[in-house]
Amino acid sequence: MITLFVVNLFPIFGVLYWGWDVFPIMLLYWSENVIIGVFNIFRMLFAHPDESEGCMKYFLIPFFAVHYGMFTLVHGFFVVMLFGGDGGLMSKGGDPSPALMLQMILENNLVYAVIALFLSHGYSFVKNYLGHGEYRRTTLQSLMFRPYSRVVILHLTLIFGAFLIVVLKLPLAGLILFIVLKIIIDLIAHTREHRRA
Repeated sequence: MITLFVVNLFPIFGVLYWGWDVFPIMLLYWSENVIIGVFNIFRMLFAHPDESEGCMKYFLIPFFAVHYGMFTLVHGFFVVMLFGGDGGLMSKGGDPSPALMLQMILENNLVYAVIALFLSHGYSFVKNYLGHGEYRRTTLQSLMFRPYSRVVILHLTLIFGAFLIVVLKLPLAGLILFIVLKIIIDLIAHTREHRRA
C-alpha cells in the first residue's frame, strides 16, 4: 500500500514541476486502466481454479482481453475528447487507437509516470497475489469483473472532478485536491480488493 501511495504522488510533481494540467493527469490515469487490465490477465493465468474452471481459462482470458480492451479504448476516446483540447484526438485526424494513445503519452511526457505505475502494480501482483497466495483463493469469475468495479467508480469521479476543474478554471490547489481525491479512492479500493482476496 505504501508503494501505491508513493507512486500516486507522481502527478503532484507533474503539476508542480512540469506544468501538467487536467489532460496529462487524466491520460495518466487512463494508462493505469490499461496496466490494471494487463495484470488482471496475468492474475487469470496464474489463478488456481478447481477442475471445473480449468478449461474456462482458454475462453475467459481472450474474452476479457477483448471486452476490457474495447471498454478501455472507448474510455480513452472520451478522456481525449473531453480534455484533450487542441492537442486532442480530432486535431490528429484519427479514430482512437493504441498507437495514437501511445503518441499522446509520449507527447505529454508521461513515460516515466506510466513506468512507475506499471512497477507499482507489478510489485502488488508479485507480493500480494503470488507471494501471499491470493491466486489459490481467487476464482476466474471474480477476476473477470474485478477491474470494472474499480475503474468505473474511480473514473466517473475523476471525470466529474476534472470537468469541474476545467469549467470553473480552478487554480493549482484544485488540481492537487483532485489528485488527492484519486489517491484516497484508490487506496480504499486497493484495501477492499485484497481484504476480499
